[in-house]
Amino acid sequence: MDSTTALGLRMSALFPPALSSVAEVVEWFGAMQAQDVNSGLWSFGARLPGFTLADVEAAVERREAVRTWPMRGTVHFVPPADVHWMLDLMGSRALAGAAKRRETIGLSEADADRAVDILGAALAGGGRLTRAQCLEVLAENGVATTGQRGYHLLWYAAQRGVTVIGPHIGKEQTFVLLDEWVPSPRRPSREEALALIALRYFRSHGPATRKDFAGWTGLTMTDCKAGIAGAELDTVDVDGVEMVVAPGFSSGAVAQWWALPGFDEYMLGYKDRSLMATPEQLAAIIPGGNGMFQSTLVRDGRVVATWKRAITAKGVTITVTPLVSFTAKDHRAAEEALAVYASYLGMPLTVKNP
Repeated sequence: MDSTTALGLRMSALFPPALSSVAEVVEWFGAMQAQDVNSGLWSFGARLPGFTLADVEAAVERREAVRTWPMRGTVHFVPPADVHWMLDLMGSRALAGAAKRRETIGLSEADADRAVDILGAALAGGGRLTRAQCLEVLAENGVATTGQRGYHLLWYAAQRGVTVIGPHIGKEQTFVLLDEWVPSPRRPSREEALALIALRYFRSHGPATRKDFAGWTGLTMTDCKAGIAGAELDTVDVDGVEMVVAPGFSSGAVAQWWALPGFDEYMLGYKDRSLMATPEQLAAIIPGGNGMFQSTLVRDGRVVATWKRAITAKGVTITVTPLVSFTAKDHRAAEEALAVYASYLGMPLTVKNP
């Protein structure tokens, strides 16, 4: 197939129309980028027409999705029942590098392990503490949290499977005990887990390459190949490049505009982003290559602009920076796509075009 057809299939996978809840969306993907919580919440809203920010936050409070570091040392939303096996399968690879990181920031293994015990005791019995409260508890018990130590200890406790990130209280992250938050986890075998994560990735991102999958999971190529084989996935040729798809793949209509957050699976779910943007556009989306992705406007599967928001008491003002030539029709379509986001926020919209 050609790249246009492949992009149509990919967009149908990334934006499946049949899903109707936060739980269904995160189950479809398996894991969704959430290092920035507002981006992560809008990633749900963008795929659930009519949902507001309050609706998505309420679903997270009901534990339809939970945030943690399941792979690559990066925060994702994942189905709660999958946290345990994801940490075992993929998080363990990030955990293997913890000793070197501790040495860099001047933290001993004994203090790191003691911090995990302290947090476990502080949260036991249904406890829920903000990030600041967690750091305060550690400091009160003699564990230094200055510099990068505090973040590392919170990450380490979650990576060890003791804590998990709870829903925000106001603007602050919270932590809870994983085993209390998820009392009945799934426990697939390692082979089953590899097949399950492969199926979820390619059904929600395909067509995609094996390297895309390896980059997304952080797994070895050997494990990636085993997972693809176990899931009995299909391969297709896309302009001479072999890609993988889930069985029964089909394309829906992609003649649509999307206003997407910077940290969305649309962009971060792939190592090779050439189907969606040119090298020049990618340079604008990731200025300086610093890993901070700009929010994007997407037309027919391809990035056509970046956008930034400013929220005040009067509403949300969004500044659009086109990356291609815009017609008057394009400006109207962009504003309609951004109006969906404003409706999700429940705010009046003002669009600026510099």
